[in-house]
Amino acid sequence: MVPTLRLDRGTLLMSEVPEPAAALFTWDDRAQAWRAPGHAYRAVMTALGQTPVRDEAAAFLKLDLGYAREVQPYAHQQEALDAWKRAGRRGVVVLPTGAGKTLVAQLALRDTPRSALICVPTLDLMHQWYAGMLAAFPDAEVGLLGGGSKDQTPILISTYDSAAIHAEQLAGIYAFQIFDEAHHLPSDFHRSVAELGLAPYRLGLTATPKRSDGREQHLGELIGPVVYRAAPEDLAGDTLAPYREVIVKVSLSAAEQRRYDDLLQTRNDFLRRSNIRLGSIEGWKRFVMSSGTPQGRVAMLAHREARSLAYGTEGKLRVLEEILANHPAERTLIFTDDNATVYRISREFLIPAITHQTPVKERHELLEKFRAGRYRVLVTSRVLNEGVDVPEASVAVVLSGTATEREYIQRLGRILRRAEGKQAALYEVVTEGTTEERVSRQRRGQWQRAPGGTPGWEDVNAPH
Repeated sequence: MVPTLRLDRGTLLMSEVPEPAAALFTWDDRAQAWRAPGHAYRAVMTALGQTPVRDEAAAFLKLDLGYAREVQPYAHQQEALDAWKRAGRRGVVVLPTGAGKTLVAQLALRDTPRSALICVPTLDLMHQWYAGMLAAFPDAEVGLLGGGSKDQTPILISTYDSAAIHAEQLAGIYAFQIFDEAHHLPSDFHRSVAELGLAPYRLGLTATPKRSDGREQHLGELIGPVVYRAAPEDLAGDTLAPYREVIVKVSLSAAEQRRYDDLLQTRNDFLRRSNIRLGSIEGWKRFVMSSGTPQGRVAMLAHREARSLAYGTEGKLRVLEEILANHPAERTLIFTDDNATVYRISREFLIPAITHQTPVKERHELLEKFRAGRYRVLVTSRVLNEGVDVPEASVAVVLSGTATEREYIQRLGRILRRAEGKQAALYEVVTEGTTEERVSRQRRGQWQRAPGGTPGWEDVNAPH
């Protein structure tokens, strides 16, 4: 009899495994069968080769896609597509925001016309992808999963959350998995989409794969290796708008400096007594856990107030006023680390604000008015870091919150959409002599040891 390959809750099951694929399976006593993870499907089928097997696991569809867009891809987009194909149609493409990652995915789907699941982190991005896919493939059945939609279509665009919730049901349907903002995938919850899915073809898209927990290393297993990479400076002036980066350093006032030093002393004394170092995720976790004690709570409050002083010093607002005066006509985005600073700037400068608390309809209206030029400036915290297309923006001011390379590249990407005569500028305003300055240097690869050759206790590179 011909052995049968079945799908069971995102895993592959066989009663008898032909010798060529035996090493990929393990025996399951409860099922009285051999079991392999769903994502091993391609390896299993490759190993089996010409060995006869009845495949009841995969329900992939070959699609008849007519590509309606007559767009000549940029050189880097074609290079990325070619590199992905050479890698066996598996892998991650790293391109800055504004470099046309979505077109790379559309071309990959055009050349790999199979049932496809597209995962995105936000509802905004889900609807952007939906509009783009309908325009590119007008004859295709394109559906949504998330935000109240639960379609069952050959091409399905889903949020990561919804795809993870339904990972077992989706596992055998889609031959092609596309992960936009792929750095979201390695989380404990989202990774099940890739682990349970049988998809032999996989494409990851991101501006930078780096994560604070180091799990970007898992992308190779979940999607494939990085097959193509380009940085903003590689594409500036050609694909992207030419841009300049300006670092503006401000100082704390004498009173702010005294208060800052006192707060750090309070925090650092506690860290020394508790033998806690903040240069790692584990150290930060210990600090957070210790905040449940009276002494730890005092130290944590001191830490937060010190950060607030560095991030929200009066000197930064004076610099912001000068930057806005120097760009009286350009569309400008202001980024801060926290909502309190967003609302303060909104009140003092009479600038519309967008935070995670802003209702969806109001947020949409503000962005439309910004794109139309009725609002020249918007201030936000982190909600516009990814998934928002504002090609009219040409100036970004980062007042705080620049700890990670990904966040910095995402904010830079908001202003790099190419337009006739556009010259983009990104201002990073940091407070001199504080942890903010050191974190900014570290992100740029310029971190140096403190005097004496050892990192100071005040060096903070922890999640906020």
